[in-house]
Parts: sequence; C-alpha cells; structure tokens
Amino acid sequence: MPKKIPMRQCLGCREMKPKGALIRVVKSPDGSEITLDFKGKAPGRGAYVCSDPDCLKKAVKSRALERAFNAAIPDEVYAALRRQMEAGADG
Repeated sequence: MPKKIPMRQCLGCREMKPKGALIRVVKSPDGSEITLDFKGKAPGRGAYVCSDPDCLKKAVKSRALERAFNAAIPDEVYAALRRQMEAGADG
C-alpha cells in the first residue's frame, strides 16, 4: 500500500498541497519569535505558506498568520519573513 502524503493548506492561496511543497512558518514555544522553517522540524506552532512570495503577501493582507498564531505580528517580522523566503529560494 502506498504511503499517505500529509497535506496542508497554504494560508495565502488556501489550496491543499503536500506538506513538503510548503514552507512552514513557526511561532516558537515561548511565543517570542516567528521564523520560516524550511526543514519542517522546528519546535512550536506551525502554519504553512507556498514558496511563492505572492502567497505570503496574500497571507499578510488577510492577516491569516495573526489568526493562525492568535497574536499580533509586527511589520518587521513580515519583512524578515520575506527576506528569509528570498534567501531560501536562492539557497
């Protein structure tokens, strides 16, 4: 029997995609830090976004990350996420 592929929903485009095709945004267990988790192994609460920067823009506009983490997210964090996403796409 084939192995089941875990599916997750992108916060930007709202499409269900395989977990490995998405980038995990993580809020640390103590709630002090929000980062991108390209490996999918970091501890904390996770939410998923496509690797497309447009999906991150949509998630920001709809405040989807703030709803997912139940916390206000400063603009500096969004800027850092954009930089991390661009660096991760290159690397």
